[in-house]
Amino acid sequence: MTDDTGKLVLRVSVGVLMLLHGIFKLQNGVGGIAGMLGGHGLPAFLAYGVYLGEVVGPLLVIIGLFTRVGAVLMVGNMLVAFALAHMSELFSLGKMGGWALELQGMFLFGAITIALLGAGRFSVGGINGRYN
Repeated sequence: MTDDTGKLVLRVSVGVLMLLHGIFKLQNGVGGIAGMLGGHGLPAFLAYGVYLGEVVGPLLVIIGLFTRVGAVLMVGNMLVAFALAHMSELFSLGKMGGWALELQGMFLFGAITIALLGAGRFSVGGINGRYN
């Protein structure tokens, strides 16, 4: 029971925090990401993939349905974010001494943890749900 409660807290906290980034992009578009992709020689339409990693993935994780799939979408999103926008900060510390990418790291490693642990009992998929 305690493990399942911990999984719920982890899923909801990481999922909601990531979803807020996705809501921002739903409201404001993905033009900035399209520009970054273009700067790396990649097609701009790939920017729409951010909706998978910042909207679809977090929603699946929050409700606990295909949780591992949702978490993998979030992991992929964060790896692309690291590659496109954060490589120069990878080994940097912030003004307060913490890792300059601690928020992005929390999203990445939180999503990896969710993918490994699954959703737990307190989920739409239930403890025996497929991919949970």
